[in-house]
Amino acid sequence: MSERESMEFDVVVVGGGPAGLASACRLMQLAQEQGTEITVCLVEKGSELGAHSLSGAVFEPTALNELFPQWREQDCPVRVPVDQDKFYLLQDGAAWNLPHLFIPKPMRNHGNYIISLGQLVRWLGARAEELGVEVFAGYPAAEIIYDDQGRVNGVITGDMGRDRNGKPKPTFQPGVELRARYTIFAEGCRGHLGKQLMQRFALHKEATPQHYGIGLKEIWEIPAAQHQQGLVIHTLGWPLDHRTDGGGFLYHWEDNRVSLGLIIGLNYKNPFLNPFQELQRWKTHPMIRQMLQGGKRIAYGARAVNKGGLPALPKLSFPGGVLVGCEAGFLNPAKIKGNHTAMKTGMLAAETIFAALGQGERHSELMAYGEAVRNSWVHEELYRARNFTGLLHHLGLLPGSAAIFIDQNLFGGTLPWTIRDSSADYASLLPAADASPISYPKPDGTLTFDLLSSVYLTGTNHEEDQPCHLQLKDPTIPIAKNLPHYDEPAQRYCPAGVYEVVQEQGQPVFHINAQNCIHCKTCDIKDPAQNINWVTPEGGGGPNYSMM
Repeated sequence: MSERESMEFDVVVVGGGPAGLASACRLMQLAQEQGTEITVCLVEKGSELGAHSLSGAVFEPTALNELFPQWREQDCPVRVPVDQDKFYLLQDGAAWNLPHLFIPKPMRNHGNYIISLGQLVRWLGARAEELGVEVFAGYPAAEIIYDDQGRVNGVITGDMGRDRNGKPKPTFQPGVELRARYTIFAEGCRGHLGKQLMQRFALHKEATPQHYGIGLKEIWEIPAAQHQQGLVIHTLGWPLDHRTDGGGFLYHWEDNRVSLGLIIGLNYKNPFLNPFQELQRWKTHPMIRQMLQGGKRIAYGARAVNKGGLPALPKLSFPGGVLVGCEAGFLNPAKIKGNHTAMKTGMLAAETIFAALGQGERHSELMAYGEAVRNSWVHEELYRARNFTGLLHHLGLLPGSAAIFIDQNLFGGTLPWTIRDSSADYASLLPAADASPISYPKPDGTLTFDLLSSVYLTGTNHEEDQPCHLQLKDPTIPIAKNLPHYDEPAQRYCPAGVYEVVQEQGQPVFHINAQNCIHCKTCDIKDPAQNINWVTPEGGGGPNYSMM
């Protein structure tokens, strides 16, 4: 068997999204400014940068302005300014255009841009490589390296060429040790290694449980006559009931394309709710249908998002490393945006680490990073938005929305109390016996679609003969507990058809179609028994988003 190779760097960055790339770029900028040399390595589990990047996305350029002030002259794919901003309350068959006055101020998008996050990530990746960052795409960080004092010393990339039983195949290559003086964890929402770090170092002990949503997205090409470049539409209400928070979006992007989708809070109660089917149903609303008439769907994807805000923010540092971006939960739920805060926290981490490197430090705990965040505009944003999720969870959709209007528009988010929600999303499901089944219409193949043809559009691929990356802590739970109590909700909450309950010899059997997995992390979050553990598959596996 091959020996494991080891490589040494000053800093290793885990994750090639906006937070990780911003941190890597900022480190190299600082080194150039100071005339010093540092080595920075960034690893990304996707087959290429941007392959796993998915966001709505309306982008606030605040952090980009700070990181690359001349981005407009550098062919950056941030080209479509928002010039119209509309908000609708949907009912079955009706739509009410809410006056701009009543829209919470953080949700207004003047000065923002409609983008593809994948395109922006690839542009940032090119800037990082120009600055001297070593970028390794297709190499997931699978393990954390600790020294004999329990400090983080880097990561180990995943082995390649193991069969489904974990045994080496003839093509086996062991993962590589990437050792570093400091490690930045930027895996995104519900990171595999971030979960381990939070448990090992009790980073979440003073925070409320993180809350999540699942965001499902499609991209359509529509007739030019129906396209209004720069138009941003958000919807509230139908098809979700008043106890389920979430909403829809349509962003008129460039080249007659529309990015559209639905975000559903993963604290939903009805175990029969199917997020993918809710998206398909949402498109049948007359207002949405009219916009898409004669168009063609060209892309689909899904990803979990953080929505706990400031109360759910964990401790950000530990010996040898830091958490940045959505790994920690920096999305601003009141803005429904997290790319700008992700980039800024990556930059703050880079500045803190660079200062520590200059002092000759290694593997220390960088408490100064948390202090830098607290003194930044990121913290100010999240503080003003701190009650957003709690109000929705405690009051429900419409009363909660009214309370948010008062909190944000009348008091600017400065009310002297913080509303917390200490209940975990996975614990919210009602028993199936106490819930009403939901009847979803059959797909028509023109406006609405079946799940498997949708997964095909994600470009998802995994090596079939490899260990399953969706691990059951107890393989008996899906059939013995989840099926009788909740009608096994995994067969509905997964937006890629990974989980099925099938009959074999007259008995129900739980099947995991891991090849379909689009790495959204919903199962890891929503399973009521917390029995599913998402770990990294073989390098390069998963979706291959080109423009999401």
